[in-house]
Amino acid sequence: MSAAAVVTDGAVTSRPLDDEPFLLEVRAHEPGLALDAWIAGRREELRAGLDRYGALLLRGFDVPDPEAFGRAARAVSPELLGYLERAATRTEVADKVFTSTELSADQWIPFHHEMSYSHNWPSLLYFYGDLPSPVGGATPVASERTVLPRIPADVRERFERHGVRYVRNYGPDLDQPWQEVFQTTDRAEVEAYCRQSGTDFEWTADDGLRTSAVRQAVSRHPRTGETVWFNHAHLFHVSNMPPEVAEVLVEEYGVEGLPRNAYYGDGEPIEDEVADLIRGLYREASVSFPWERSDVLIVDNFLAAHARAPFTGDRRILVAMSDLHTDGVPGR
Repeated sequence: MSAAAVVTDGAVTSRPLDDEPFLLEVRAHEPGLALDAWIAGRREELRAGLDRYGALLLRGFDVPDPEAFGRAARAVSPELLGYLERAATRTEVADKVFTSTELSADQWIPFHHEMSYSHNWPSLLYFYGDLPSPVGGATPVASERTVLPRIPADVRERFERHGVRYVRNYGPDLDQPWQEVFQTTDRAEVEAYCRQSGTDFEWTADDGLRTSAVRQAVSRHPRTGETVWFNHAHLFHVSNMPPEVAEVLVEEYGVEGLPRNAYYGDGEPIEDEVADLIRGLYREASVSFPWERSDVLIVDNFLAAHARAPFTGDRRILVAMSDLHTDGVPGR
């Protein structure tokens, strides 16, 4: 499929932003071209473009505010998703449109697939450059077609055989409170969600909650049939913390009391060097670009992992999600 399969009229130009190609830039060259109107009638062409490239950067279109961004996302997929079983603090700024993250500006967020720690996740992600930062703050993306073949066979085989066990502790002094993560103050609702999703749970002191769940290490793309590396192991793993922070938390709460950690599915610890290896492979496979005002980045959540670079100054990148995919074996 050529770029012309994505671009069908004279209103835009397109070019790959890397050599694979992986990330395709589609740029409007007619002022005032509304993105939602341009997408209308091109939905399948855009999805075919995502199947080939993994990520599309739509640049120079008229996307004046979060509401217009939401309309553009709905032009691709009419039903946008909420955000349940959260791993990051987010604020909803328009209907099903959220801040992408509120983590401190000086921190790097490693590459990850949205909600790959869960039993279900969005297939498509939409990012919007509402307020690009003056320095830094990129949203790099990395192709699973590059990463997966580079993972050593013995590492892949062990993860595929056992999956990944995620242990999380929710509380006001640890990670997010469970009320924020599950968007409810009703313990019975949380328990029902955990049972339905194959998640073990335990209520702890001081209104805390501990959960443990075994999830997939790889997944299969619902349209292309490709196998992709699809988990949060390297992100949730204790080695992702600064060593001095991890040391203090382990001393205070023990390894089982860490805000989040990842193990092989059989409960054995994941070696630090394995988590480091995966993080490094993503960095090597990444493509990055500086945000421009009103940019929209559409990411196939199976084919591409994304990250966030540190930044200075004000920054607000928004996100929407669609096309819920449910894993076939919750809790394995």
